[in-house]
Amino acid sequence: MESPELDAAISQMNEGDGYDVVIVCCTDDFQSSYWSQRLRAGICSPKDGSNASPFPMVLAVSEDWGAGGAGNGLGTLYAYKKAEALAKSMFGVDLTAQLSSSAISAALFHTAGKGTRMAPLPASENNNKPAVRLPALIEVNGKMVPMTVLEAVIKQTGVYAPSRKGRLGVFWGDQVFIPSAPTMYTPTHHVDIMCTLGNMVGEEEWKEKGLERYGVIAVGSNGDAAQVEKVDHATAIKMLKSLADVEKVGPSLGSFSVSAPMLASLTQEFSAELEAKVGKFDTDPHFWMPMTLGKEDYVGLMTQKGVDEAVSAAHYARMDAFKKTFASEHGGMGLFGAVDVGSGACWWDYGQLRLYSRNNLKILEKSRDADLLRAFLGITTHVLDSDCDKVETDTDSYVFASNLASGRVSSSILSSVKCADVEVQGAILVNVTAKKIRAAAGSILYNVVDDTDEGIELKEGDVLVGVFDNQGNFTNVKSNISIDGGKVWKEAIMSNQMSFEALHGANKNSDVAVIEERRNELHASVWNSHEAKL
Repeated sequence: MESPELDAAISQMNEGDGYDVVIVCCTDDFQSSYWSQRLRAGICSPKDGSNASPFPMVLAVSEDWGAGGAGNGLGTLYAYKKAEALAKSMFGVDLTAQLSSSAISAALFHTAGKGTRMAPLPASENNNKPAVRLPALIEVNGKMVPMTVLEAVIKQTGVYAPSRKGRLGVFWGDQVFIPSAPTMYTPTHHVDIMCTLGNMVGEEEWKEKGLERYGVIAVGSNGDAAQVEKVDHATAIKMLKSLADVEKVGPSLGSFSVSAPMLASLTQEFSAELEAKVGKFDTDPHFWMPMTLGKEDYVGLMTQKGVDEAVSAAHYARMDAFKKTFASEHGGMGLFGAVDVGSGACWWDYGQLRLYSRNNLKILEKSRDADLLRAFLGITTHVLDSDCDKVETDTDSYVFASNLASGRVSSSILSSVKCADVEVQGAILVNVTAKKIRAAAGSILYNVVDDTDEGIELKEGDVLVGVFDNQGNFTNVKSNISIDGGKVWKEAIMSNQMSFEALHGANKNSDVAVIEERRNELHASVWNSHEAKL
C-alpha cells in the first residue's frame, strides 16, 4: 500500500535542518559532556561546516534532583533553566529572548531512566541508555559509526522544527515514529500534545480500541482539547463535558510543545520547587489534566491513583488560578490543543530488548514498513564502508563499517564488526571484535571484544554484551531475547556474576566518553593482533 505522506515525512527528516536548539536531559554530568561533544560533531553540526553562528546549538544538562527525581513536568522546567544558563555562559545567547521573539525553535529530549526492559544493552553503555547503538551508520567527527537511538529520535522529531519557532518541543528518547499526517502546521494553542486522532466513538468501540488503557486526548469542534487517563467511555464523556462537541479522540504520545509564554509562566509558577529542587510533578496528571478538567473529575481521577483528596484539591486550585491568570495575560491563542500524527503513522520502538531485536531485523525484510525504515536510516546498499570480499554474504544481509576475513553471513546485520572467521545466521552484531564468531538465529552480540582463539559462540536467541569500566576492565554479560530484564532485574541470570540492578549500580558515575575511547582502543589493538595472524 502506497503512503506518499510517509515518504514525504522521511524526505523532510533526511533533508531538513532540524531544531535550532537541542537540549538533552541526562542522568549525570559525564553523560552531559558525552552528548555535547557527540551531537555537535554529528547530527547537530552546521550543515555548511562553519561556526559563524551558535546555531544549531546543543545544550546537554543533568537532572541533579533529589531521590525519586523531579517527574517529567518539573524535570522539563528544570532542564530548560539549566540549558538557559548554559546557553548564556557558553554562547552568550539569551535562550528565552530568542524563543520569545520566535527567532528559534528548540527541542528537549528526556533520556534518563534505567532501561530495565532493554537490559543488558544499557549496561553495556554504562547506563547511558540513549547511547544504545543501532546498526545503521551516522557521521561523527568525519567517521561513519553506528547511530545511537537518541540520534535517530533527534533526526525524526526534527521534522516538526519549522512549525515550532518560538516553542519548546519535549520528547522521549527511545521511540521513532513517522507521521502520516502533515508535519507543517500553525500552532493555535499555548500547549499542544501529540496524539493519534480518529473520530469520536461509542462505548463499544471505545472498549475495542482499548482507549480505557491509555491517556486519551479529546478534541472539540473549536479545536480545544482535554486529556483523560485510563477511564471508560461513560466516565470520559462526563469528564469532557466542558469541551464543545467532542469530534476527535485518540491515545496520547506524551510528547508536546509549549509556547514561550507558557514555558516562562510555568517556570515562574514552580520557581520555589525548582530553586529548592524538591517535589515531583509529571506533565499529564499535574499540568495538563488540572488545566483541562473540572475539579470534581480531576480529584476523582487522582483519588483512583491513590492520591489524597485534599492534596489533589489543593493542586487543582493552584493550577486553576495559574490558568486564569495566564489566560488573562496571554490572549490570542487557545490553552491546550492537539497535533495529530495520523492513524497511518509508522512506529519503531527500541525501548525493550525484544523490540530492539525485532526492529533491527526488520531492516532485512521485504515489506513496505521495512522500506520506510531503511529510507529513514539512510540505508541504500547492503555493504557499506566494509572489507568483506572473501565472505559469503547472502542478498538479505547488511554489513556496515566492518572487516571480515572469511566465513558466511546469512540473514543478518553487522555493524562495526571485525572478525577473522564469521558464521552468522539471523543475528545482530554491533561493535564486535573477535577472531571467531558463531551466532545463531535471533542472537545479539553487542560491544564485545574477544582476544581468544576459541572466539564467541551464541545459540539461538542468546544475547551477549561487553561492559567496560573506568579503569579499562571489561566483563561479558549474558541474557536471552526471551528474557524481560525488568522481570529479572534483581536476579543474577545465566551465570552472570551480577544482577542487572547491581550492574546499574556499579555503572553509576561512569565517564562514558573515556570508557568509549578505551573500548575503541581495545577493539583496534585486539583486531591488529588477530589480523597479524591471518
